[in-house]
Amino acid sequence: MSAAVESPYAERLQALHATKVGQARRKREVRGAQDSDEQGMVVLPEEAGELVEAVSGSGVAVKDLVLKGFEPIPNHPSGGFFGAKAVGANFRRLLEAHPTHIDPLNTMAGVYMVNFNSYRRPGWPPELDYSHLHRQQQLYGIDSGIGGVQHFCPDLRIGLELGWGGLLDRVRHYRQVNPEAAGFYDGLEDVILGVQGWVRRHGEAARELADAEPDTERQSNLLAVADICERQVNAPPETFREACQWLVFFQAVAKMYNGSGEWGQLDELLRPYHERDCAGGRLTDDEAILHLACLLLSETAYIQLGGPDADGRDLTSRVSFLILEAVHRVKAPANIGVRVGEGLSRDLFRRGLEILFEDRMGFPKFVGDRACTEGFARNGYPVELGRQRIYAGCHWLAIPGREYCMADMVKVDLARVFDVALKELTADETAEPTTDELWKRFERHLARAVEVIAEGIDFHLDHMHEVFPELFLDLFCYGPVEKGLDASHGGVEFTNIGVDAASLATAADSFAAIEQRVERENRLTWRELTGHLADNWSGPEGERARRMLRNIPRFGSGGSLADEWALRISQTFTDLVKRSPTPKGVNMIPGLFSWAKVIALGQGLGATPNGRRAGEPVSHGPNPEPGFNEGHPGTPTQLAAAVAAVQPGYGNTAPLQLDLDPGLGRTAESLDRIEALIRTHFELGGTMVNINVLDKDTLLAAQEDPERFPDLLVRVTGFSAYFASLSPEMRRLVVERFVQGDHMGIRDIDSRAP
Repeated sequence: MSAAVESPYAERLQALHATKVGQARRKREVRGAQDSDEQGMVVLPEEAGELVEAVSGSGVAVKDLVLKGFEPIPNHPSGGFFGAKAVGANFRRLLEAHPTHIDPLNTMAGVYMVNFNSYRRPGWPPELDYSHLHRQQQLYGIDSGIGGVQHFCPDLRIGLELGWGGLLDRVRHYRQVNPEAAGFYDGLEDVILGVQGWVRRHGEAARELADAEPDTERQSNLLAVADICERQVNAPPETFREACQWLVFFQAVAKMYNGSGEWGQLDELLRPYHERDCAGGRLTDDEAILHLACLLLSETAYIQLGGPDADGRDLTSRVSFLILEAVHRVKAPANIGVRVGEGLSRDLFRRGLEILFEDRMGFPKFVGDRACTEGFARNGYPVELGRQRIYAGCHWLAIPGREYCMADMVKVDLARVFDVALKELTADETAEPTTDELWKRFERHLARAVEVIAEGIDFHLDHMHEVFPELFLDLFCYGPVEKGLDASHGGVEFTNIGVDAASLATAADSFAAIEQRVERENRLTWRELTGHLADNWSGPEGERARRMLRNIPRFGSGGSLADEWALRISQTFTDLVKRSPTPKGVNMIPGLFSWAKVIALGQGLGATPNGRRAGEPVSHGPNPEPGFNEGHPGTPTQLAAAVAAVQPGYGNTAPLQLDLDPGLGRTAESLDRIEALIRTHFELGGTMVNINVLDKDTLLAAQEDPERFPDLLVRVTGFSAYFASLSPEMRRLVVERFVQGDHMGIRDIDSRAP
């Protein structure tokens, strides 16, 4: 589809874009910085909200608006509410109090205005105690996942086919089959009844606005919105627009419930509606793009385009391209992933690349089909299941409606494990310090960290259904409703828990720096090293030592000691995770990813032998540190080869992060090189590629005054956000990553394979 075609809705899309940017600005004013996705949440009206302290998705204290007068009804001495019945009842009450939201220009109704963290307190009942794990969780920088919510993928075909009324009938039917699970079904019913009431009120609000609207075009839109909302209280969607509206309501409610949702294989979900409407002459491409733009404006949900079905046939359709065109025209934040691989659409891949460079918004990203599919099969599953796993989050894939994976929740900080091993070694007066001995201790502590993680996973799976079950997503899975069991407690067919390692380059470069400068070259003694670390490189001698240790061939440079250490660490971590399931037999899948935690992880860590100062961020996921090969050409090619080499290889991704100059997209030949780079990375075993396309001068100007660039979008890690909405620390991280890699221009991408 040509991007040059002018849409008849161009002015309308521009106005909707401006509204989105304004909503983001208002959130910054009220809530402060948000180091997470630019989500669809809008600020409550002043008459309906009051400011409280809340916790962001990255665990940071933030300001938030909560509904005035709304207080959950506790069922526990702590003041919290736990268990399916209480959770469902309180969520229904929240929906009954939640305002409606209608924009006369928008063809979709509904947004969410309440973050679930702001009304769910406390998050875990104190009697479910796992304090025996706390010390080692803290010691090794473990995010345990205990109490973590969502991070799997629903199958929205269930809801699209049944509608809210059909979902309610399904719950009531299986209540009779499983009478022992009455509390679970009570919770499910309350959730659905709450949604139905909220949808109904949107219809009433749209009709009331239509009665007072003097503009005939806007009035017509409002009346259509009212009709659709009134039908969707019970009936499933029948048209393309109705399906988009159903998805908007689903996503808004999911975010309110527990921050969950995601649309998954959106092109395939909408394809039947698009084909029927087009065949009946009821839908044009421009109308479809308008509805898709309004859908995408409602939430930065995770979406896969293209990719195989269970038999390997490509699912790319006309709708795949329309979704790309919609995000291109409206310039809204999006988390779209295009599946890339043999037999999959090259045209879709190419159009995604064109939009990436034309719009410079950090999307789409690209998912390597072969490594993700075949890697998942290495867990003992047929390859057909691997093909059904779709991109559904920051860096993860899942089988829609059939797999509970808690992906991106469980992490261990390799730099922290290294620090523990180093301090133990240098404090042991009976041991001669060597890198071999350091490695033995690192491996032993990493093994213990994985054991602690496994114990925590079992504890979570034993108790999460008693605390805050996945009621809303349970409705869109196969098994929970039929069995009367929450998805976190055996309700779905497969449980595969993702376990990620963070800060690979920090650990690898530290090992390499010691081996090269201390052992091989004798430029520094172990005692001098530990002294400089304890003093945080203070004084001229400390700074000299820091620069010397940092100025080695680092991970990513190719063929270096650090590259060898990175591979060794990744392989060892992978082997430890896959050596055995959890004590209760749950499969774990290793990956390398840090999300936005690089700042928080670094803040609690002292100086490290790679020349990093105390409190500075650690490295991101599987990526070499920014500036790892400063002054030398071929950096993107080396990055692609380095990250491909350390992939764990079991279907959980280790994403490559590239920050590229916009000049790379100016010619067909330069795009050919980028395409070849991505394809070769995937052929070498890569699983996912995130790309920022940024102009250095614009980025530096935005760093000086973010509000001058309110619609500048960046891909931070697996997520995208308005640059101005990030914290100063996260903005600085994005700038330094890009500026230190500013040499990543067209001349530096080798047209040959890495």
